[in-house]
Amino acid sequence: MALSRLLSPSAFRQFVHGQSSAGLILMAVAAAALVLANSPLAASYEALLEAHLGPLSLLHWINDALMAAFFLLVGLEIKRELLDGQLSSWPRRILPGFAALGGMAVPALLFFVFNMGETARGWAIPAATDIAFALGVMSLLGSRVPASLRIFLAALAIIDDLGAVIIIALFYTADISATDLLAAGLIFGLLVAMNRMHVRRLTLYLLAGLILWLFIYRSGIHATVAGVLLAMTIPIDRTPARSDGDADSPLHRLEHALHKPVNFLIIPLFALANAGVPILALPPGALTAPVTAGVAAGLLLGKPIGVFGFAWLAVRLKLADMPAHATRVQMIGIALLCGIGFTMSLFIALLAFPASPLLQSEAKLGILAGSFLSGLLGYIVLRLGSADARS
Repeated sequence: MALSRLLSPSAFRQFVHGQSSAGLILMAVAAAALVLANSPLAASYEALLEAHLGPLSLLHWINDALMAAFFLLVGLEIKRELLDGQLSSWPRRILPGFAALGGMAVPALLFFVFNMGETARGWAIPAATDIAFALGVMSLLGSRVPASLRIFLAALAIIDDLGAVIIIALFYTADISATDLLAAGLIFGLLVAMNRMHVRRLTLYLLAGLILWLFIYRSGIHATVAGVLLAMTIPIDRTPARSDGDADSPLHRLEHALHKPVNFLIIPLFALANAGVPILALPPGALTAPVTAGVAAGLLLGKPIGVFGFAWLAVRLKLADMPAHATRVQMIGIALLCGIGFTMSLFIALLAFPASPLLQSEAKLGILAGSFLSGLLGYIVLRLGSADARS
């Protein structure tokens, strides 16, 4: 496949560059959250997050309401790539699809090695890849990494996000309210009908989406799933872009409008609110607890083994080709970067252990340790592999 074809459409390149910048900001915010949680300002930091604004605390507004916009953007990106982008045909889906499957299954199995009983609920925590962080680390390498590997990583992460959304909907729900779930189903049906009737006014979709969010929030399914359901109904034109290179469908317009506020405001706020682990206040055993070890091992070992192993299998079976101009060492580096599981992993940790701050903190420790080491090793391997490729 020609490199020029791999780099189209232009929206995909904008997605990659935007996520890279957001990842670098996310690193700084995560570090700030850790400093705050272990400083004399820790009590004020926690009190601010618990302060109520109307019916919800500030923490809940961020995690349940603002993060619905993040999931809306994730859903829009998944839909666009599946219908009109780098995942629009089966040959393009096979390699990142296999890699994503391995990158979800192996970390989950490795987590079970360390955790049984109640803590086994956290099996999905190390199964997610943070695309913003991973691309942020990759951006530090500049042109040393082939463009095909950047696209492979982004496509893999999109499939990974789809898997995470399905896992959240199926495995991390509270008691279900049939009445509210039925109401949510009727609103979703209305959105589908609007799509079929070629309604293109985004305002109408967003108003219906707010009502959908409310009923899903009350139903027991996590409210952020409403963002993905809404994204499925936003119309997209499967036609060539305008002469200026920009597509003008409602999906493209909404995705473009959401990118900056989500990547540069909502996700950093989520990180600031949730990445602060009071390490100094934790019992000594928390550093080696089964949840901490299982999450860290899942990200640092399970992710690269699963991603590289399943990708190698797909190539070995001649189901797919290696990304253009990429070496095996560079593929290992990319697989290591997939062990950066920040945003979605933190989110799943909150859902897995809602009644245990200690288990949440242990999971966060594992996420931070596994993600940091994965990013560091991935950077080193890619830098060394790029030098070998040029020599």
